[in-house]
Amino acid sequence: MAVESLTGRGATRNATPSRFNLEQREVEGDWLDQVEALDGLTPRRTTVTVEKPRSILTRNRSPDIGFDRSVNPYRGCEHGCIYCFARPTHAYHDLSPGVDFESRLFAKPDAAKLLHAALSQPGYDCAPIALGTNTDPYQPIEEHWEITRSILQVLIETKHPFTVTTKSDRVLRDLDLIAPAAHEGLAAVAVSVTSLDPSISRTLEPRAPAGRKRLEAIRKLNEAGVPTLLAVAPIVPQITDHELEGIVEAGAAAGARAGFYLPVRLPHEVAPLFRSWLDEHYPDRAAKVMATIRSMRGGRDNDPDFFTRMRGSGPWAELLKTRFDKAVRRYGLGTGRTVLRRDLFRAPDGVQLRLL
Repeated sequence: MAVESLTGRGATRNATPSRFNLEQREVEGDWLDQVEALDGLTPRRTTVTVEKPRSILTRNRSPDIGFDRSVNPYRGCEHGCIYCFARPTHAYHDLSPGVDFESRLFAKPDAAKLLHAALSQPGYDCAPIALGTNTDPYQPIEEHWEITRSILQVLIETKHPFTVTTKSDRVLRDLDLIAPAAHEGLAAVAVSVTSLDPSISRTLEPRAPAGRKRLEAIRKLNEAGVPTLLAVAPIVPQITDHELEGIVEAGAAAGARAGFYLPVRLPHEVAPLFRSWLDEHYPDRAAKVMATIRSMRGGRDNDPDFFTRMRGSGPWAELLKTRFDKAVRRYGLGTGRTVLRRDLFRAPDGVQLRLL
């Protein structure tokens, strides 16, 4: 089997998780992106498998999350963010949360039809639907599949409120849909900006658009009248935390109406993947980074408890909160949520989609 290069990927390993008793395997498969092979290594190709779920609405009862339902057009994410808390979900497909997560993707082309059916159910109770809660709805494959766009069309047809969270300026491709919905009080967008330093971003989130592009997306969304939030998420201590104030300043200057931050989370297989990434890219401070993370997580790599999982605890967590609060006051960035209208919702007519 040909040896494959991991250049341009976030994860440095591709082991399957032991908690499901799956065998560890070497990196395998093809690659995309038309990158020339270097030193005899075959660049790995991104593949997309069609997934046929029976339903598309995901419900949650988490008391520390501001939505109770979401839609995920894709499984896996080519952005390759090493810290992505969704990586462990790939293990359910007997795939690695490592390189497989960012190169073995799943698309749900029937998502819009399934959503239409869900909204047609008698007694459906309207509340904002969140897009981008698990993997990015505007990752590169959206350009071809346009599943996120088809979902937005259903939401707009029914005047259903929705939020979008993304790390990509590709969200601007759907500004023709999002802006009119925002003008009716039905839409809001959160753009995540993790770092403005290209040398950090190219390994931390190698296939996500640059921070400057995300700030430009905030500016254009704001100019179009779309309530846009700045998400400084996640903050990685000793790697990106020094940029906190600068990101808040840049986001406020771009027109973000409000903002929030989240310390990095390392659930399940994300922790060993992150440790390997540190050893590869930041060996000089790897131990210090993990010690700081553990100090915010009650001595563990990850704290799964409600509320504390989103903010952390201890002196380091308090310091981040203090710094963020001071920055938003200094640069005039709000911290409140955008309240979306629910009273305009009308259930779809019949079983056929008018716009698709």
